[in-house]
Amino acid sequence: MRRRLLSIYSRLYGRFGPQGWWPGKSRYEVIVGAILTQNTNWGNVEKAIRRLRRARALNPPAMVALSRRRLENLIRPAGTFTVKTRRLQHFLAFLRTRYGGSLRRMFQDDPAQIRKALLDVSGIGPETADSILLYAGNMPLFVVDTYTKRIFARHRLISHQAPYHEVQGLFMKHLPRDATLYNEYHALLVAVGKAYCRSIPRCDNCPLRWDLKRHGIPLPKGGVES
Repeated sequence: MRRRLLSIYSRLYGRFGPQGWWPGKSRYEVIVGAILTQNTNWGNVEKAIRRLRRARALNPPAMVALSRRRLENLIRPAGTFTVKTRRLQHFLAFLRTRYGGSLRRMFQDDPAQIRKALLDVSGIGPETADSILLYAGNMPLFVVDTYTKRIFARHRLISHQAPYHEVQGLFMKHLPRDATLYNEYHALLVAVGKAYCRSIPRCDNCPLRWDLKRHGIPLPKGGVES
């Protein structure tokens, strides 16, 4: 399994190259991005981030000082802005209550303890929590998203119904505990998912088609590009 996972990674890296994730000028900017990107595309998040940056609101004290209405207006491009405003404020309350408002103190804590506490914050699920820990904290937790599940289910490494923790465990059990590797691997899966492993797949030129052939797995329905 380890060899297969690393071979998949090598093929993706060879095709797409380094992805440079997560784009952000500070740890807090990365955290804000992880919360805002829920149920929207990154282009919309970038617009909201730029508005926050112009307002000099991309640090915890400055964002705490904003009124709810002002914060909603700034992040409006990211969609569902009232919901996401509440989620940002819930995270800020968590940071203040548990870590005195300090991200440095937060990321000095044990990763398992941070993750457990984050999952108790309203609006933060496993994917967002792990994105915060990996991309803002450089902690080795593999992030699982829709693309990850789709790709590895089609390659019969997991079932289509596999829960988040099971998919994450596949990577963390068989790969080195390396935040840099997890970072790049997840980003590369997003790249191949967007380009090829869509809901209607485009398998003809996919860099992972070799893996299906090697393991005698038929192309998914619609997988032959017309």
